[in-house]
Amino acid sequence: MMKKLLSTLFLASGLLLSAQVGINTDTPKAKLDVNGDLNLRNKIAVFDATDNSLSQGNNDQLLVSQGLGYTPTWKTLRIPEYEPNKFYLIFNNSFSDKTGIRFTTAEQASIPVTSRGSVFSKGADVSTLNGFKKIPGLSQTISVFSTESKAYFQFETVVQADFVANGSPDTSIDYACGIFVDDKLVNLRQRNLKAINTSYPFITHTQIGIVENLSKGNHTVSVACSRLASYGATGRTLTIGTNVYTNINDFIAQSSLKVDVYEVPQVFNPIIN
Repeated sequence: MMKKLLSTLFLASGLLLSAQVGINTDTPKAKLDVNGDLNLRNKIAVFDATDNSLSQGNNDQLLVSQGLGYTPTWKTLRIPEYEPNKFYLIFNNSFSDKTGIRFTTAEQASIPVTSRGSVFSKGADVSTLNGFKKIPGLSQTISVFSTESKAYFQFETVVQADFVANGSPDTSIDYACGIFVDDKLVNLRQRNLKAINTSYPFITHTQIGIVENLSKGNHTVSVACSRLASYGATGRTLTIGTNVYTNINDFIAQSSLKVDVYEVPQVFNPIIN
């Protein structure tokens, strides 16, 4: 009994005198360094220096490091349950742009109405579409993690022209806006802005596009527009996503793009460390 008592006293003295204690290692790298399995039979508690309390966490919580010099904390791990072969919203984001784009008459694509059906085909590269300009802030990267996906795009902007007041419907400009993924056309809308009985008219332009089963990985989504044709509007400027006159401002005219990617989950990232 005395021998056990002396051994315990010597061990306690060693713990007090040594800054680091190693179990199954002669070179401990922390105050307590265990080289081998650790079996805990009771509890783990985290000391909170702000109120001198001990926190044991709640059921199903994990002890998570907050970095060097910070006390670890208890976190609840939430893993959603996925049903097979069902789509779930995996990626969701929205972007805005106040810079916009503008077109003079000289920048007009002049694509005849009769040939637009063949020019504006799905998958056309933006570089082959005459006169198209990208809206700067709407070129963004999205991520896809499954081979079964549906990506939805909702684009909204304001289009304005510096028309003077004119009740004649002959003064107008044709334009088109397209949504592109990796510079390939996935959706396009054509419209016409007409002169009205007040100066500097503007309209709200909205379009929705969808593309299915993008390859896994990162993709670039962008929006580009073109001035197609003018009717009695030579010398007039067309703006998309910005203002041409002060009856509206760049806040009112700004563009927005919302992206939702729905997927059938196939890959689950493992939890490490």
